[in-house]
Amino acid sequence: MTMAEKWNNPEQKTHGIAQFLIWFTFSATMLAVAILTAQFPTWGNLIFNVGCGVAVLIFCSAVMFERLKLTTLLTLRFVIALFVFFSWPGKVYTDFVLLLLIINILEATFTDFLKNKQYWNGVSGIFLALGVLGLQGSWNIAESPMYYIEGVTVWATVAYMIGYTIWNWIFVSGEFSPSVTLMHVGFLTTPIIGCLIMGPIVGWDKAFGLWLLFRANTLTFGGIMQIGGKKYWEESLHNDKFSRMIDFTHKTWVQIVCMVICIALMLFVMISRFTSGTFGWVNPYVGA
Repeated sequence: MTMAEKWNNPEQKTHGIAQFLIWFTFSATMLAVAILTAQFPTWGNLIFNVGCGVAVLIFCSAVMFERLKLTTLLTLRFVIALFVFFSWPGKVYTDFVLLLLIINILEATFTDFLKNKQYWNGVSGIFLALGVLGLQGSWNIAESPMYYIEGVTVWATVAYMIGYTIWNWIFVSGEFSPSVTLMHVGFLTTPIIGCLIMGPIVGWDKAFGLWLLFRANTLTFGGIMQIGGKKYWEESLHNDKFSRMIDFTHKTWVQIVCMVICIALMLFVMISRFTSGTFGWVNPYVGA
């Protein structure tokens, strides 16, 4: 069954540059808010993420999965504001983020195994969850409003980021309609672009450590926009060529190749941590 058949073959209504501009505007807005709320985790989060998110949950129609996911994200965004406001130890928050990352990955992994029948991607998900053991969180609240989730080296951090992006692409393209999946191209690429933007500012040794922070922020505000304009996005972002490309990535041999790549990347992350002599959550920047 093709994705078009699975989702009742919606008719493509928007074409060419007009559709690209819709997608680009959505993604650029998501990225801009992600950077803003990373730099200003108190008022930025409370206004754009928490405030707008609560309004969407109250006034917009959302399925239970969307409500649960957005509520979880909003809770984290609210808690990060509390940590900054009261100068609580940043290490506690980053360890909590890593724990929730494992839970989030396993939740999607079980969905792949039990619902979507994407068994190869399910195996990738297990290794992604194990790969979190090769990451560490650091956040000196007194010096920076932004926390970092990093591997022992920049290359280990980048390896995890790439593996997660491949795995999550397979998951979302099997879980959601082609229109929503096209939105998730923005969800997955904008955190990486955010790291590239921040590289000259914070230094390339730390820039990719901001990826998970940007991922959380883009997922939150992007989710707000997605729920708020669900019907509009479904109609405007369906693309026949993109739907056929999704079909290609769901071929068995393609998913096996993606699984092998993800496993190799996660082994690299974990071996890097193990051979560094600091296996586990070690924080070189003690939180204030």
